[in-house]
Amino acid sequence: MPAVKTFLDSLVARPAGALCLLALAAVFEAFGDSLFQSGIHRSAGVSRGLFFVSGAVVLALYGLAVNLPHWDFGRLLGIYVVLFFLVAQVLARIRFNQAPTTPIYLGGALIVSGGLVIAFWRN
Repeated sequence: MPAVKTFLDSLVARPAGALCLLALAAVFEAFGDSLFQSGIHRSAGVSRGLFFVSGAVVLALYGLAVNLPHWDFGRLLGIYVVLFFLVAQVLARIRFNQAPTTPIYLGGALIVSGGLVIAFWRN
């Protein structure tokens, strides 16, 4: 694991690398959550268990992605929230055929603007 940590530390040292890792973490978190939702609401028996185990593995990858590197995650949180929102909307559309509604578009615009304020406002 030290080699992975070293790699991730060097990756997040660059803005583009940090953005890529945040995007990957957002995919892991949203996809892991969607696997649990499938296990709870759209399956039974063995497939339910497989969804739960798969969701747990993917959420563990999310936890490693955001906690293994040494970075100022709080400072990057605004961008992460935006990425998570966008990935969740794409997954909702693709996996569950749920199209965004007007309130989701409006709330999403607020999330994106808030994320930009958090990420780029300099004191």
